[in-house]
Amino acid sequence: MSLDALNKRVKTELSYLAYGRSNWVRPFIHSEGHVYDVVIIGGGQSGLGAAFGLLRERVSNILVIDENQEGLEGPWETYARMVTLRTPKHLTSIDLGVPSLTFRSWWEAQHDEEGWEQLDKIPRGEWMNYLRWYRKILSLPVINEVKLNLVEPVEKGLFRLHLSGSNTSSNEILARKVILATGIQGGGEWHVPPLVKDTLPSHLYAHTSKSINFDVLKGKKIAILGGGASAFDNANFALSEGVAEAHVFIRRKEMPRINPIRQMEVSGMIERYHALDDHEKYAVMTHFFKHNQPPTNDTFERAKAWPGFHLHLDSPWQHVKAEDECAVVTTPHETFTFDFLIISTGLLTDPALRPELKLVEKEITRWSDRFSAPKHLSNPILDAHPYLSPGFAFISRDKKRDNNLHGLFAFNYSALISCGVSASALSGLRFSIPKLATAVADQLFLDNREEVLEDYFSYNEIEFFGEWSEGSKVEM
Repeated sequence: MSLDALNKRVKTELSYLAYGRSNWVRPFIHSEGHVYDVVIIGGGQSGLGAAFGLLRERVSNILVIDENQEGLEGPWETYARMVTLRTPKHLTSIDLGVPSLTFRSWWEAQHDEEGWEQLDKIPRGEWMNYLRWYRKILSLPVINEVKLNLVEPVEKGLFRLHLSGSNTSSNEILARKVILATGIQGGGEWHVPPLVKDTLPSHLYAHTSKSINFDVLKGKKIAILGGGASAFDNANFALSEGVAEAHVFIRRKEMPRINPIRQMEVSGMIERYHALDDHEKYAVMTHFFKHNQPPTNDTFERAKAWPGFHLHLDSPWQHVKAEDECAVVTTPHETFTFDFLIISTGLLTDPALRPELKLVEKEITRWSDRFSAPKHLSNPILDAHPYLSPGFAFISRDKKRDNNLHGLFAFNYSALISCGVSASALSGLRFSIPKLATAVADQLFLDNREEVLEDYFSYNEIEFFGEWSEGSKVEM
């Protein structure tokens, strides 16, 4: 099958599902102009999948905005430096059960079935190409190079979004529902330890999430702090770009070897996580955080094969300082001098860290507000996560002020404790997108329940026109 043939097949399958039927949501009339029923912030895989999910629910007055250039949404061609995705190739995601929309269908249309069988893991760049195709074939309403700066509550169920960017016809738009599909970093910020941030000039280090000019690091010696998959992705990428030595420092005495996501993918934990009580959810994620996601075996072997690769176990950084335009790092075992440091220490999640939420973050319920963890489980990193509804909605600390949060959804990594590995992890999207779309559509429906019910009870359109007269014979 060619790609053109696949495109026709997508259209046919969607027509069989009656995709594209008329929007059922009642218009919201406002003096300031057009009101979107839903605005999705982020045009990466989560945002695109959420848009498709809403369109399948016949919610079509929607808009997706993304601050990046078209085709560069998400991390795949910016700061992601792995060769392939870590997710097994057979897991489906944003296709939402439509066979022709799967990555496999897209791949086989270009490389046939044998090409699929030969594929081990999905190449990172090909995943981005698939997302570009997915957006185009579904005609999703995405505007690029538009950044959300502030979410301002106007009244219950209405937000004014303050925007900036080269493609904005207006710096403000109105939306009834706002979905923050802002990925792994969208619930907080990337974490750089004070040990580094407070002692080194910014040109001597960068977090893995930042753009790094590897051209100026050719032939240089760098260090990477962190023992997770991203650390090894960056080590391998740096060495492939001509870095002479890449030293990975891990505070653990042994490499992390267990990836809990693999167990979650086959045990029902991802799709049924919402059925757990708060204590069980907290315990599951405490365990999850203990097991830093290890590198894939092929990534580790690839990095290990480079002559310039060095691994330092049981080597936390105790002291860092700048000296002669270099970074000097001290561990319990030795002191090293590097030309540059790459920080792979993950992120912190807290709505207070998000500038676009500054008008509402104090009202957002955190896990610490709802659950007091026993001492052996207590983790302040988990406690700072927002406590969300099963449909990813923010919940107000004060029911009297619930109006300010009504219609605001966190479909990003900050949903981890409340909703599980669902909003950002590829393996969870096929389960989470329908929940999100249903929750948003339910809110839109219930917001207009009085009018909806009034229309229902007053409905009197005649459908049956048959007549009966005395003497007519009824055949049995």
